[in-house]
Amino acid sequence: MTRRALVTGGSGAIGAAIARDLAAAGCEVFVHANRNTEAATSVAEEIRADGGRAEVLGFDITDADATRATLEAEIARGPFQILVHNAGVHDDAPLAGMTPEQWRRPLEVSLHGFYNVIQPALLPMITTRWGRVIAVTSVAGVTGNRGQANYAAAKAGLHGAIKSLAQEVASRGITANAVAPGIIESPMSESAFDADTIRRMVPMRRAGEPAEVAGLVGYLASEAAGYVSGQVIGINGALA
Repeated sequence: MTRRALVTGGSGAIGAAIARDLAAAGCEVFVHANRNTEAATSVAEEIRADGGRAEVLGFDITDADATRATLEAEIARGPFQILVHNAGVHDDAPLAGMTPEQWRRPLEVSLHGFYNVIQPALLPMITTRWGRVIAVTSVAGVTGNRGQANYAAAKAGLHGAIKSLAQEVASRGITANAVAPGIIESPMSESAFDADTIRRMVPMRRAGEPAEVAGLVGYLASEAAGYVSGQVIGINGALA
């Protein structure tokens, strides 16, 4: 049976790498994007050109009703058995100068978006007696980070949600885990960290690669990881 996998934020560097990895493992992959559907379409076309199966789903995960309607229409064709919540945004500022909108936006995408996507898909997944829920979070959710109280709070909240969900679905053959990357090569990280800064900050003296994050997610989504659940696994070059 081909497993169906949804990757939110699938148009970005990490999400695209995860989508490719899952497709290479034989999954039918649904690459999610909100504004950047053109990039998601390119990822899906790449996968299909390599012989895989991929489609694009475009919706705003902060809109609970629209998300539910989109997912329920797709789940009518078959449940998702792998859910990778990778979508997230930064809006950095010291807390003393942070606006209410800056505080809310990362929480809406990372934390509320997790609920909006995962909750409608859970009962259909449970009926299959097999599933994987994986949240891509951040080292900031473990250690905190100056100027990122909003982002760190959103990611730390996901850690609590994942640990709780893991206990709720463990008897149904479903695992739930979080992957917490450090500095990973991407347009976002390149604008925030130059090479010298990365060498000073990261004991391994380099940024991670999206494919390295995808490899860890791929393992957690596999049969081999059936006894790994409720974990927050760092991938950060010994940064924390």
